[in-house]
Amino acid sequence: MLSDTSRPVVAATLPVVGDHIGEIAQRFYRHLFDEHPELMDGVFNRGNQVHGHQQQALAGSVAAFATTLLETPERVPEQLLRRIAHKHASLGIRPDQYQVVHDNLMWAIGDVLGDAVTPEVAAAWDEVYWLMANALINQERGLYSARGVRSETVWRDWQVVRKIQETDDVVTFVVKRIDDRLVKTSLPGQYVTLRMRMPDGKLQPRQYSLTRADDGEHRQFSVKRERGEGGAPDGEMSTLLHETVGVGDTLTLSLPYGDVVLDDSGRPVVFASAGIGISPMAGMLSHLVAADSGLPITVLHADLDEASFPLRRQVVNDVLALKNARMYLWYEKRAQSLEPVDGVLEGLMDPTAVDIPGDALYYLCGPLPFMKAVRSRLIEHGVAPRDIQYEVFGPDLWQADLD
Repeated sequence: MLSDTSRPVVAATLPVVGDHIGEIAQRFYRHLFDEHPELMDGVFNRGNQVHGHQQQALAGSVAAFATTLLETPERVPEQLLRRIAHKHASLGIRPDQYQVVHDNLMWAIGDVLGDAVTPEVAAAWDEVYWLMANALINQERGLYSARGVRSETVWRDWQVVRKIQETDDVVTFVVKRIDDRLVKTSLPGQYVTLRMRMPDGKLQPRQYSLTRADDGEHRQFSVKRERGEGGAPDGEMSTLLHETVGVGDTLTLSLPYGDVVLDDSGRPVVFASAGIGISPMAGMLSHLVAADSGLPITVLHADLDEASFPLRRQVVNDVLALKNARMYLWYEKRAQSLEPVDGVLEGLMDPTAVDIPGDALYYLCGPLPFMKAVRSRLIEHGVAPRDIQYEVFGPDLWQADLD
């Protein structure tokens, strides 16, 4: 918790820091990469920088952490820290890199706020940073230890054994281990970081949900081709995977991480997804089938039409294989399906339009507007916010406020 000396200073300066946090984040990253260009080679995704996603993530996390220190000093924002720690562990972040971030972040605060950053203000925000950083370092140390690795050994090479064209824009890769290291089972809903060398020689990372339960030899993930809109460039990682990677090629993946995982409390489960947001849901369903689960499961999925539904065959087969599962679809073009599902509706998803259990746990994944709408509808319907977990697409945008 904050010291008695720093607390009033942070309280007094949080509004001005919050008002300028976006600019501080932009200056921070620009200065960081000028001073340490090596961080754009394997650690930071440069596409996220172009779109401003990483800046939004940093701004949101620092402001949220400082606010929590003031409003609930007896506890830290565990969910926020846990999600950041899992993302960092999947990238192999090291404790010494926090000092680099500190130095450049404090420089950016001073550069933006100028004379307002007195020695007392600098010391108070220094304390905020290290409270957050040390909490993350400790969590990441535990994540590495639980997997029996160090930050530099989270990576492993796999060989592509299948490449499946799911839809026009989605490809599934099945990879096989090519070394003697055991495949430690992933938790249902987790992701891996894929690290690839771009045509200019730089390594770039990207997270992908595992879409099938591990079998001890293989892992599976699906990639949507990101097409630029409004003059924005296409996603370089997804384009490279779709166009140049084939069977027999080698890919470098991290160990599985991610904190949005299937709860094993025995309560009914509702999955609500849109588009490629079906990915973590497919992984969870696969785990349920492998476990021969009898839990009541309801799958809700929204898409443009049936041809656009990624992993459709796998998901439908898994729903049919479960003892107590139902599936409802929402299609924007036509409410028609050839699949043996329990219902097909037209338009945008309304989870309350079908029979959903009142005591269920809910998992959401898809574009942010979709999840805001579905989450709000569920809460209006009486679902407790604590029973709704979500994974937002994009780098660290899971920090966005869905209320």
